[in-house]
Amino acid sequence: MKLEIFSDYNSLSDHAAEEVISLVNRKPNAVFCLASGDSPRLACKLLAERSIREEIDFSQSTFIGLDEWLGIPPDNEGSCHYFFRHLVLEPLQFSDEQFYMFDALTSNPREECRKMDELISARDGIDLMIVGIGMNGHIGFNEPGTSFENLSHVADLDETTVSVGQKYFDRPMKLSQGITIGFKHLLQSRKLILLANGNKKAGVIKKALEGTVSTAFPASVVQQHPNCVVMIDEEAATLLSKNYSR
Repeated sequence: MKLEIFSDYNSLSDHAAEEVISLVNRKPNAVFCLASGDSPRLACKLLAERSIREEIDFSQSTFIGLDEWLGIPPDNEGSCHYFFRHLVLEPLQFSDEQFYMFDALTSNPREECRKMDELISARDGIDLMIVGIGMNGHIGFNEPGTSFENLSHVADLDETTVSVGQKYFDRPMKLSQGITIGFKHLLQSRKLILLANGNKKAGVIKKALEGTVSTAFPASVVQQHPNCVVMIDEEAATLLSKNYSR
């Protein structure tokens, strides 16, 4: 695991965007999976802006959305689908055949999971995953107690996730389940980047990087990834005590 500490959120986000651009330049048919949320938001915005300016060709690449709130329509501004469509997919003119996100309104969520697993297998795995970390240590909707062996699955949402998740919506929403790519896909990805910024993430970053690897704190799984880069700003690094390769 490598740790990179940046002076601020803007610098952190620009480097994350550069990771995607470098990957696609190096491997035009790359498969990359991104998380929505506050930490990746600016990275997604910068990715679109820089790619347009630098004329990056995404025509052969595949985009995968990490997760989705079950029961939330894709046109709801709080949905992951809305987040990616407006920040990444439409600006970069991804075709419908190039991006894959869970159908939150499906009547058969397990079938959605099966289709996502088959897609990832057919694409020979994920080249790059960029994820955030929740206040309870979740990644995607892999909540505390989730097995590191899970593939795509339906998750009952933790109370912390439900409470914090309300900030993405313009009115109170009933959130009870999510659908998500699992930790087995994460561990098998060729490169993993974990993003976090701000003082509020200092405690969870310390626990993820320096705590015991356990499903009780899911983000600790990054310690087991063979090619993981943790990108944080100085505020999120304030509680770390160990020396890392930087």
